[in-house]
Amino acid sequence: MSKSDPIGVFDSGIGGLTVANAIAQYLPKEHLVYFGDTAHLPYGDKAPSSIIEYSKAIGQFLIEKKCKVIVIACNTASAIAYDHVVEMAGDIPVINVIDPVVQVVAANPGSKRVGVIGTRATILSGEYEKRLKKHNSSLEVCSMATPLLVPLIEEHIMDDTVGQMVISRYLNQPVLKDIDSLILGCTHYPLVKHSVEAFYKGQVLVYDSADIVGKYVKDYLEKNNMLSEAFDEEHDFYVSDFTESFEMNTRNFFGSEIHLKQISFW
Repeated sequence: MSKSDPIGVFDSGIGGLTVANAIAQYLPKEHLVYFGDTAHLPYGDKAPSSIIEYSKAIGQFLIEKKCKVIVIACNTASAIAYDHVVEMAGDIPVINVIDPVVQVVAANPGSKRVGVIGTRATILSGEYEKRLKKHNSSLEVCSMATPLLVPLIEEHIMDDTVGQMVISRYLNQPVLKDIDSLILGCTHYPLVKHSVEAFYKGQVLVYDSADIVGKYVKDYLEKNNMLSEAFDEEHDFYVSDFTESFEMNTRNFFGSEIHLKQISFW
């Protein structure tokens, strides 16, 4: 691996763009290779075996692109397929989006009763609760699946009345009563963080993975002497199924003309 090799990032859809954008902000000299598996989104309702299959295929693609590190910018894939991607990646480091957030939340002395919302697959995996309690056994973890949020975010209708009603309905559920902090356990959810914070009126600390993971990747590359010294090209964006919506979101995140490249391994 060379310092100038790219950082690989993948997700099932637009959610991972929040992480990719944060990495680009923290590391403006790094070249990103992003893969959005739009043909199979959302991962949250897929069988674990399918999530593992998709993740390994994308991981192999990023390895062939000579990525020096792979970031799984999807909570579901991080929970279900992380170990499998690590095994196939060999010497190439793999970073998931769960562990950096867990470390920050568990280290906060104000964290006592922590809520987690995410896709069905992420919540059923129990990974957030298991990892939070590993860091701080006294934490009370309250998890709830919120499966409607990803398709609503992908369809850009979270800011209208229907979207706000869905958020209120979820966050009013008894399982999340009296939490002091909430983990947005899906990389799509930073796109509605403002609505979640507005619901809680400042009474609950809301964590999203994008900024935390972006800083984590920067610290990791610095610590391991892997920082790129120059970058004057465009980032590369790939999808398994072309959508104008995805191209528009990518352009909005990165503020420039983006050309998606469609490729499929299946």
